[in-house]
Amino acid sequence: MTKPGQRKVRVGVVTSNRMNKTIIVRVERVERHPRYGKYVRRWTNLWAHDDTGLTQVGDKVRVIETLPLSKKKRWRLLDIIEGGRAPVLGAETTPILSQDTEQSQGQAIARGDV
Repeated sequence: MTKPGQRKVRVGVVTSNRMNKTIIVRVERVERHPRYGKYVRRWTNLWAHDDTGLTQVGDKVRVIETLPLSKKKRWRLLDIIEGGRAPVLGAETTPILSQDTEQSQGQAIARGDV
């Protein structure tokens, strides 16, 4: 339970990023059925503000509650947990083209074409 004045934080999966600076995040929870006692999976779709535009469908993200930004937007993107195109600091990026060229050159040498 959160204290008064603390903002809620939820973790979910991006289901849509088609809108400009807005994403829809699906937050799942497991509840026990009141009558039958079976555990039931339920979900809520949250509209969240994404300033960066780095999220893609299927990314696992963390959103935080905020003041209303529009009719349905009450959440803001906090960070991307898994996936996405967020750059990793210190990671070397190798262009895909050079990797393909090196592989094709290696195959040409192995066949004796060179």
